[in-house]
Amino acid sequence: MTEPHLQGQDLVIEHLAAGYGKVQVLWDVSLHARPGEFVAVIGANGAGKTTTLRAVSGVVKPSGGRILLGGQDITRATPPQIVALGLGHVPEGRELFPLMTVRENLELGAAMRPEARAMQAQTLEHVYTLFPRLRERQGQLAGTLSGGEQQMVALGRALMARPRVLVVDEPSLGLSPLMTQTVFGALRAVNAEGVTVLLVEQNVGLSLRLADRAYVLENGQVVNEGTGAALLADPRVREAYLAL
Repeated sequence: MTEPHLQGQDLVIEHLAAGYGKVQVLWDVSLHARPGEFVAVIGANGAGKTTTLRAVSGVVKPSGGRILLGGQDITRATPPQIVALGLGHVPEGRELFPLMTVRENLELGAAMRPEARAMQAQTLEHVYTLFPRLRERQGQLAGTLSGGEQQMVALGRALMARPRVLVVDEPSLGLSPLMTQTVFGALRAVNAEGVTVLLVEQNVGLSLRLADRAYVLENGQVVNEGTGAALLADPRVREAYLAL
């Protein structure tokens, strides 16, 4: 039975510890996201942001703590099991299949959830509405796309699973300002439709302006948290991450 203080949360991470082999990266990370929230995680390179998202999606196995998705313990679940429970992951670097077409990459996103497969055509149309350029490029090999177009495919592929929680890792990496606006506009639209978003992003100012709440990660631990607006105004955050 879910504890009272955890009820109503889409995603809960409690005292998470994780790493790679003998190298520990996360020591004690706790955060949560309520249904429909936009939550950002900020921090310097090496703080443990990507490892946190990988632990949520089952790619990295925690050595301590626990993770709940919609009240269900997914700490030891496999990535396919976690996707089937309603998590979508947009990884850093996109990780597309370059020799498959745009459409084939997108359709793979629906493979792990029966309800997503049943609504594949409808969801694909929704993705094409979010990203009209992908409709134009649907028969093109993913490896021949620009970086921004590949990021659209990576986000669209995650949305094809019809997730309740979407975790997104560095979506603006390598993108032009105009393409960054396009990708973040889509994230805002998806969040407005009720999808909970957990974002890791080096563009701290943009992240905090979008976020309902945010966490600051340093050396594998949460050292500060608050509303996006409050952290954006925090002198320590501005000095450390915004060079102000």
